[in-house]
Amino acid sequence: MGKWSRQELEEAFDNVQRVTLEAFGKGNLDQWVDLFTEDCTYVEHYYGTFCGREAVRKWFKLAMTPYPATEMKYAPVEWYIIDEERGWVVFQAWSRMSEPGDLSIHQWPYFCLMKYAGHGKWSYEEDMYNPMEAAECNERWEQAKERTGFGRGTPEEFPKTQKQLQQDGGAWPEPTGRAKR
Repeated sequence: MGKWSRQELEEAFDNVQRVTLEAFGKGNLDQWVDLFTEDCTYVEHYYGTFCGREAVRKWFKLAMTPYPATEMKYAPVEWYIIDEERGWVVFQAWSRMSEPGDLSIHQWPYFCLMKYAGHGKWSYEEDMYNPMEAAECNERWEQAKERTGFGRGTPEEFPKTQKQLQQDGGAWPEPTGRAKR
């Protein structure tokens, strides 16, 4: 038997979904980061591993506040599995962009593993997705915005990739607490 009841795990996961919708919809990212323990680990396969809630907060704000990430407003869960023995939740959700003016849906799938720590907090999250799918989705979304008259974001609004930063003589900022390999 696991450390937590299925009911507690279900309620904690329901809360993650509620807070995710509210935090992304209103841009209150602190609310989402506060779901994690102070000593949490967050693994993001594209950006790296972040150790500690404040390192996650710093990176998350860096990654999610520039355009077009600010338009990724929804994360509907397609399916989930609760492992009561371990206190884990594995799920597939969609990173969904805001509606571009023509009622079309623009989203890409991601898979996630979360480890529960009790009292509504999570000690671990690992996100797995294909960054090329995300980029292609964002491009289709921008094209839909252009067709509907909402326009395309300006180049200054788009975050630079690591390669672009290196070509410009810079480097991607290293958040405090990033795990070294």
